[in-house]
Amino acid sequence: MSSISSIALSGINVAQQRLQAAANNIANAATPGYQRQRVESVAGPGGVSGVITREAESRPGLYVEDAVEVLAATRAFEANLLVLRAEDRMLGSLFDAFA
Repeated sequence: MSSISSIALSGINVAQQRLQAAANNIANAATPGYQRQRVESVAGPGGVSGVITREAESRPGLYVEDAVEVLAATRAFEANLLVLRAEDRMLGSLFDAFA
């Protein structure tokens, strides 16, 4: 797998983690003692990874923050898919040139 693919796939994985954390926050917002989750992106060789952290103090009712997180994660997911699609087209053109 090329480095472009691995970087895009790592971005997709982090976007998925962000979606899951936001959904978990929304689903458990009314649960007593629940600590909200947040996914921090950490850059590394070959892409990014997500580190799940829990907020120290409970801050209930942050549905807007979670909704924005869902939208941002969705856009990140789409952007990384476009990178994979562009790479696929470029490789196809490269192979066509040598055929």
